[in-house]
Amino acid sequence: MARREEQKKILCVGLVCLDIISVVEEFPREDSDSRCLSQRWQRGGNASNSCTVLSLLGSPCAFMGSLCAGPVASFIADDFSRRSIDISAVAWQPTGLTPSACCVVCTSSASRTVLLADTNIAEVTSEDFDAVDLSAFKWIHWEGRNADEQVKMMARVERHNQTVAPEQRIVVSVEIEKPREELYRLFPCADVVFASKDVARHLGFGTPADALRGLRPRLRPGAVLICAWAEQGADAADGDGTPLHSDAFPPERLLDTLGAGDTFNAAVIHRLAGGAPLREALTFGCKVAGAKCGFHGYDDIARAALD
Repeated sequence: MARREEQKKILCVGLVCLDIISVVEEFPREDSDSRCLSQRWQRGGNASNSCTVLSLLGSPCAFMGSLCAGPVASFIADDFSRRSIDISAVAWQPTGLTPSACCVVCTSSASRTVLLADTNIAEVTSEDFDAVDLSAFKWIHWEGRNADEQVKMMARVERHNQTVAPEQRIVVSVEIEKPREELYRLFPCADVVFASKDVARHLGFGTPADALRGLRPRLRPGAVLICAWAEQGADAADGDGTPLHSDAFPPERLLDTLGAGDTFNAAVIHRLAGGAPLREALTFGCKVAGAKCGFHGYDDIARAALD
């Protein structure tokens, strides 16, 4: 039984897209021609990026999102395979286009500017999720998107958890990144909630401490709340409401902040799913996310976790 439990995966549900990333020294002026320092194709999307980091950190994981057959989807599927990420739960859509994003990463300011072509591809539905074998997973993480459907998905996990032994229950986490009212329905649906700085500020909270206090009534009893705050590090409140803090760990030189938040979420989940206390997981998340900002892409994540 112990061996079977260890093989259970972490499932991330959300967006996958193609990122076309141009690295430049200075952000281009409007109506100008300039050369890139480099350019690459990269599999993107919050949930997809978190899967990449989880896999590189050693957590077996799977992705669920929408793809539509074509050359972009083939590139994405091949890259999932290269990272040993299970995509058997992907919802293959008969119509639409796989989303893509043009990303400009500026080395002089460490900014990242994203232009997303959010196409007419359908989102994953609760009916798609009904086909997922929940017994294969120990943790399911949602990137908050189509809240009406995601609430139903999380309710299915809750019903499942009521039928199994406590040690076999699936932990549910959600990232609420965009300040959109409909996403706030997801706050009480998860055991672990990642609320972004943008959401906290949109709701009137100017500091991490204010956010922890102000958002807590929206959570279910005993839930963990985590709020990353860029260069100020990250704060969290455990199930009893005890506040915790980790400083940020910036690299010597900021190079690529694209996906830093997804890296933080994944690193925290990796440690929590492995049984680490919240304080340790919070600090680990800040260290790995900070290190990631010092290199392009994700290939050095495993080394960063060891430093």
